[in-house]
Amino acid sequence: MQAIIERKSVRQGARPSVSVVMPVRNALPFLDASIESILNQNLKDFEFIILDDASTDGTTERLREWAERDDRIRLYESREKIDPSLSANFIVRQARSSLVARMDADDISHPDRLMRQFEVMRSCPDVAMVGTLFEGIDVRGRRVRRRDRWRLKRKSVFPPFPHGSVMFRREIFEEVGGYRLECDTWEDQDLFLRIRKRARVVVITDALYYYRFHAASITSNRSMKRIAHMYSVRERCLKELLRGQDYTHVLKEAVSNGHGNRQTSEAIAYALYLRGSIRLWAGQSPDVVRQLFEYKTFGLGTFQLRTLVWATWGWLSPRSLRFFLRSFMGTRDFLASYSVKDGGIHEWRLE
Repeated sequence: MQAIIERKSVRQGARPSVSVVMPVRNALPFLDASIESILNQNLKDFEFIILDDASTDGTTERLREWAERDDRIRLYESREKIDPSLSANFIVRQARSSLVARMDADDISHPDRLMRQFEVMRSCPDVAMVGTLFEGIDVRGRRVRRRDRWRLKRKSVFPPFPHGSVMFRREIFEEVGGYRLECDTWEDQDLFLRIRKRARVVVITDALYYYRFHAASITSNRSMKRIAHMYSVRERCLKELLRGQDYTHVLKEAVSNGHGNRQTSEAIAYALYLRGSIRLWAGQSPDVVRQLFEYKTFGLGTFQLRTLVWATWGWLSPRSLRFFLRSFMGTRDFLASYSVKDGGIHEWRLE
């Protein structure tokens, strides 16, 4: 981490109520909208810590301009590309507040987001982390995916909120050890699960975060084989978790012995589905049918068959598939509204 330099230091004074942290790498053309959504928050007492991870598209120069314009911004620059988990841990360590809010450089936060989350954390000392529901937007900022309150009604090891929407207590972040490098591609879920094991995690039922789907996102550009490999590792870890066991030994075995390197048909199908989903909600065809056949992701498993049907439909008519999915999500969100009301909080339940 010696390659990181502090471009703009913090002003001396009282500690802010919230520290917003945002790692950035090649975030143009969405960077301005993301930064503005934080600077225009109704909660004004915060610092905004940004780490530029060796950007090459003009992001560095744009961040310097923003840092000069607003004293709440603290800017760090890395001369070399850093692992996402390392960069995330670094900026959390720079936070002066006991409450840390995550932000991603291509997404947008609702003006009330920080205020609503701060009020939850202040009024509920037993809550360690609060996320919010989200709506999906495309490259033009148009809403393309509805919020989904139905996800709050079911018990699941998969968090019902996006990574960039969370606010957590720094103390418990440090207690659980922060982000783990061994959980590449699912480091956020791993962190959330360890925090949830220690204390309450709740979700604001309103959509206060807008997740941007675009083909240049980190998730879509990660190696498909890498995603498939980590899917295999994650599935083994989650099975241990559901049995009430700690899965740290699974991660260590995967690193030392190469466990999980076998690319099963389900793991490959998952990697292709993840990549194709981003493309679909970004307004494009999933474009993964050919790869499903190339990698021979055939099998009688429910997920493989469902992915094949989904990919074929998206290839033939991506517009009708998006319409169906929006209608389906809208219907189940409406049904969930009878028990999950607007303006409240809902606890994330694992089992």
